[in-house]
Amino acid sequence: MTFADLSIEQDIVDALATKGILEPFPIQQQTIPLALTGQDIIGQAKTGTGKTFGFGLPLIQRLGADPAPGVKALVVVPTRELAVQVTEDLELATSNRPTTIVSIYGGKAYEGQIEQLKAGAQIVVGTPGRLIDLQRQRLLDLSHVQEVVLDEADRMLDLGFLSDIERIFQAIPEVRHTMLFSATMPAPIVALARRFMSRPVHIRATDPDEGLMQANIKHVIYRAHSLDKDEVIARILQAEGRGKTVIFTRTKRAAAKLVEELKDRGFNAAAVHGDLNQEQRERAMAAFKAGKRDVLIATDVAARGIDVDDVTHVINHTIPDDPDTYLHRAGRTGRAGKTGIAVTFVDWDDLHKWTLIDKALEFGIPEPVETYSSSPHLFEELDIPKGTKGRLPGASAHAASAGGPADKKTSDRPRSGSRPPRTRTRSGGTDQPASQAPASDSAAPQSAGAEGAEAASGDGAAKRRRRRRRRGAGTGSSEATASAPQGTSDGE
Repeated sequence: MTFADLSIEQDIVDALATKGILEPFPIQQQTIPLALTGQDIIGQAKTGTGKTFGFGLPLIQRLGADPAPGVKALVVVPTRELAVQVTEDLELATSNRPTTIVSIYGGKAYEGQIEQLKAGAQIVVGTPGRLIDLQRQRLLDLSHVQEVVLDEADRMLDLGFLSDIERIFQAIPEVRHTMLFSATMPAPIVALARRFMSRPVHIRATDPDEGLMQANIKHVIYRAHSLDKDEVIARILQAEGRGKTVIFTRTKRAAAKLVEELKDRGFNAAAVHGDLNQEQRERAMAAFKAGKRDVLIATDVAARGIDVDDVTHVINHTIPDDPDTYLHRAGRTGRAGKTGIAVTFVDWDDLHKWTLIDKALEFGIPEPVETYSSSPHLFEELDIPKGTKGRLPGASAHAASAGGPADKKTSDRPRSGSRPPRTRTRSGGTDQPASQAPASDSAAPQSAGAEGAEAASGDGAAKRRRRRRRRGAGTGSSEATASAPQGTSDGE
């Protein structure tokens, strides 16, 4: 089956084909035909199964080949990273038509986003906070919106955006086409759908998912000591066939510490967490997607925006707090039908959390095996070559020499004109080696001695001698001071 078989117009099909996207995934096959008719939809599918095109293609097509300027469609997402990702996918689909898309989220200047709105963008992808902010300033007009999508609705609920979503719906016309997508379907999401949707159809994708977890992801659970985790991770990162890897930490501080540790061990790592500004986060994500960085350390807030098809490993540095978060983290790998590996470390203090996750997701592993960086089963289960250490070859030498040359340059740098160092005397003059002393200094005692022989009074000769020596010392000091900034000309 192709997208054309689902009644998607040819210009959109051609745009997708430029990126090798030819066949729809199950959630797309079920969603697109209904969405094209204007049916309200609740789409439930695990992350990474193609939900964005499931709602994006019908949304674009329903606006028409050349929609009038002004906001006609609104896609609400929980995080900045997901807003960027959804925008990129929609821009791909609209590359052969004049429809324009603007991404609206916090952490970036208002001016660029406002300019795009004034230019007549028809599709808005944004986070609740910035959307409400611009709408209150009357810079975002939602009164003509025909299509509304809530993506990752369960995550928006977790982040406390429920009241914001209600405000947004109050600013949108009552007659509209609404689609809601979520990996999980807790009771508040069901209540939200009943309140703001008209007779929605519930679609649940079962393939490639089986049961609660994706069948194409291998789940490995280890009970690990906190002091040994970095060493274990460093060895996992050297496993056979390891591609891009996402490592999740519980806190921002842990993410920042781990990225520095892995860099020191020679790995090409980047981090995405709340202490970084939006530009830094976007730069790290772009480098990861482009393959310039192959290890990304992230907190849960950034998890939903990591939509990269070739992630082979996900590592939970700390166990997630609940089963839903576990599913969202693991869903970063095994995307688009590919296989993946999810490794989770369980601290001794977190065994109670693991018990809940194990029962909810039916792992059947009530007691994770105790694992250290030297455990043979670690190497066997994750295809790590025997003898692998926790530091890339040459990494320690590189780290040791990183500061060496710079330090040497600083300390051994020759002075201007290759002069030997001077030391200041108590009288304010400058002592110099005899071989390089100024001619005036060496001549002074001789002339003073001649004058002393001719003078009638020895005291007068001594006074003149002292005066002449002071004058010579002062001259030397002033010469040193004056020539110091001009070391380059002295050397020439």
